[in-house]
Amino acid sequence: MDEPDTPEQLKARALRHLVRREHSRAELARKLAPHAESPAAVEEVLDLLLSKRQQSDARYAEERVRVLSRKYGPARIRHDLRAKGIAEEIVDSVRIEGELERARAILERKYRAPATTPEERARRARFLHGRGFSMETIVRLIRTLEDAA
Repeated sequence: MDEPDTPEQLKARALRHLVRREHSRAELARKLAPHAESPAAVEEVLDLLLSKRQQSDARYAEERVRVLSRKYGPARIRHDLRAKGIAEEIVDSVRIEGELERARAILERKYRAPATTPEERARRARFLHGRGFSMETIVRLIRTLEDAA
């Protein structure tokens, strides 16, 4: 590898990443590390970006929730945020609204016809559970769908 980036070059590299999309602090640190002379240099740049509000884990979490909520439930989204290195207090503060409506929309996109057998209802419940929806939400949704049929 060539010589490491100067702090200015490292900051410019970080800003190029942030212009494309929001990044978590951990994600940005991982991307900058190969180009920095030391981990301390990366931390210094990340602290500077944070102080200027150019990088924010809270903003990243909100955007990630918005993107993932189309396909996944709250449990799966929170797991994803933790895996991306988001602090627990930010994960807990993220609001994920409309769980029942989103579960219904996901189910309708996946299955066009209503479930007719108990096995089919169980298959759909497992599908939603795998997507990160709570059992309470799944049971409520399946009951409302049965009542509507």
